[in-house]
Amino acid sequence: MSLDFYRQPVDLSDPGTLGALFDSISSGPAACAKVVQGLLMHEHVAPAYGLALTDSQHAQAHIRSVSAMLESIVEHDPRPLTEARAVSARQIGVCRHFTLLHVAMLRRQGLPARARCGFGAYFQPGKFIDHWVTEYWNAPEKRWAMVDSQMDSVQRELFKLAFDPLDIPKGEFLVAGEAWARCRSGQADPANFGVLDMYGLWFIASNVIRDLAALNNREMLPWDGWGAMTPDDARIDLAFIDRLAALSREPDAHFAELRAIYRDDRRVAVPSVVFNHVLNRPEAA
Repeated sequence: MSLDFYRQPVDLSDPGTLGALFDSISSGPAACAKVVQGLLMHEHVAPAYGLALTDSQHAQAHIRSVSAMLESIVEHDPRPLTEARAVSARQIGVCRHFTLLHVAMLRRQGLPARARCGFGAYFQPGKFIDHWVTEYWNAPEKRWAMVDSQMDSVQRELFKLAFDPLDIPKGEFLVAGEAWARCRSGQADPANFGVLDMYGLWFIASNVIRDLAALNNREMLPWDGWGAMTPDDARIDLAFIDRLAALSREPDAHFAELRAIYRDDRRVAVPSVVFNHVLNRPEAA
């Protein structure tokens, strides 16, 4: 296990010159999650708060780095991050933004943390919906614990959560590699994995690649495409995704191989330019 690899903010999780903004936040996953919830608004859950977003607000969901997120937040409101913004004034993002900002805060505090891409079972009965959560190292219990930093009181009620989102129970969130393994073995139906009108094995395979990139500290947008991702089940390299899924299901046991395949295989590594499928254009990664 390489805890130090997940202890320092790097690349997209690096707050850059604005890192000192994190220093007033109380330590620990719960305190950081509360701050995140007071800063961000999920693009597709905004109606539950009575919000209708403008085009410029929707555009904020395409910000990739924590440093750019912070620049936007303090440009609109220079108060300390611990002071919750009005719901109408929060930075717009999706689950990945909540997770990445949470991870960055925890890393600033020296706590090993990483973003995981997969599927949540708690949004729609019978479905596993595309989602991101935080994993942090719970040292007293010597285990990785999962946190959904997006789930404030409004969303806990909205989605009728029957568990503590600060410690997601096994089975409520499946990392993409686990979802892939279940579908490949016939334990689950890939038609139940996805989001909006996009479901299927191809979607799971793409999330396996996104999760493996995140485990290498490259937490891309959920709609970024590159490498071996394909929207066609028939074009999936099943054996290759089987291998990636096995690595990402037990990343600490396979840490060296997980790092090597990301470094050496262009089908996995995030290139300098990715394709933003929402905006339908290539963009600098």
